[in-house]
Amino acid sequence: MAHKKGQGSSRNGRDSNGQRRGVKVYGGQTVQPGSIIVRQCGTRWRPGKGVGLGNDYTIYSLVDGVVTFDQNGRRVNVFEANV
Repeated sequence: MAHKKGQGSSRNGRDSNGQRRGVKVYGGQTVQPGSIIVRQCGTRWRPGKGVGLGNDYTIYSLVDGVVTFDQNGRRVNVFEANV
């Protein structure tokens, strides 16, 4: 009995590149409209005021302002900076 499988069969090849998810902009930092704040699977962070939610659950800014997190860090808001 052979201990190696036949040619063309491979047990490897399942290592994929990371998808670079996570928080991109933290609380207290300023953002412009369209800036990505969080990339995620599902709504781990929920959108609040001044942010939108993309088809892939990406949270992005709709306004110029400062990022804040509330509800124990699980809701993301962007409040316009009063200049």
